[in-house]
Amino acid sequence: MLNGIKVLDLSRVLAGPYCTQILGDLGADIWKVESPRGDETRAWGPPFLEGESTYYLSVNRNKRGLVVNLKDDAGASLVRRLAERADVLVENFKTDDLARYGLSYGQLSESNPRLVYASITGFGQTGPRANEPGYDAAIQGLSGLMAMTGEADGPPTKLGVAWVDVLTGTHAATAILGALFERERTGTGRHIDLALFDVALASMVNQGQAALSTGVAPERLGTAHPSIVPYQAMQAADGWLTVAVGNDRQFERFAAVLGLSELSADGRYATNSARVANREALVPVLQDALRTRPRDEWIAEFAAAGVPASPVNSLPEALADPQVAARGMVAPVVHEAVPDFSMIQSPFAPTMGNASARHAPPRLGEHTREVLGEELGLTPAALDELVASGAVSVMG
Repeated sequence: MLNGIKVLDLSRVLAGPYCTQILGDLGADIWKVESPRGDETRAWGPPFLEGESTYYLSVNRNKRGLVVNLKDDAGASLVRRLAERADVLVENFKTDDLARYGLSYGQLSESNPRLVYASITGFGQTGPRANEPGYDAAIQGLSGLMAMTGEADGPPTKLGVAWVDVLTGTHAATAILGALFERERTGTGRHIDLALFDVALASMVNQGQAALSTGVAPERLGTAHPSIVPYQAMQAADGWLTVAVGNDRQFERFAAVLGLSELSADGRYATNSARVANREALVPVLQDALRTRPRDEWIAEFAAAGVPASPVNSLPEALADPQVAARGMVAPVVHEAVPDFSMIQSPFAPTMGNASARHAPPRLGEHTREVLGEELGLTPAALDELVASGAVSVMG
């Protein structure tokens, strides 16, 4: 879908690389530019696979990697020349930091007015926090997410993945696609200003609107839902399952499976609003019933009755689900350094077979010569001089 679109990726760690991986999955040519030290996530481990960090591997497929030293004038000049040929630039430097290299939007748009330039920062290009660094864990705390996550009698809890970074990368890719579409009408690009803090707040959806409307902070409810009951993880005789009873008819069937049909006729529990108001009395009764039988027996009976329920899987168990194989969501990828390497595929892959891991994440400096030779016409001799001067680095 994005064949022919060239993306200059000056980002590192997670939000920016996740954004450009989405664009690469859709067919764009991604030029991942790293400093001589490399993307920080290359050192984030264990685990490592033959020296490659699994963190780095998770968000850098379908890219070509080159090493350029922006602190070297010749290196910065090379990146400016690449920017003249790019459709999109993605960066997550501190606000105004790239201007010293001649790589700000204002500087680059003069020579390439069609450039779509996406800046990802903690707090955006404006406002009193604009110059503060942004980290996912800190934003989870600042945004209110951490305060609402965890058990009611436990401490604030961070999510197990960098949720804000992932959502920011997804929003960035969406904004870039919109800007590319707009460019077809106007002929000009634009500067996209995305902040982790803004994305975190916007992604609070129902919880955010409720807090805005009432001024009341969400409570920590563990796996439970603030507005639906029962809608949470519960314990069977031999393990955990989730139940997601979304309406009163489902609750009637759920109670019947448990042998507790009288509950759906009880005015305290007959409607969802009543169940929410009386959750403290209701949930222990449901929990006691569920503990009497094995998890898989309950899940089978709930499925037959049309009640949503599923096991609480570990991640390896989730990846082994037959649905994963049926949808092609895990597939082998050829990696020169890592034998028998597989990746979780793009969720676009089942719809568009070419939206998959066509190329393994690049090794540090793997495509420096290739990209600079193809895009800027540099000869092998010229590239050798740049390597000798320290302006660029190549693999090995």
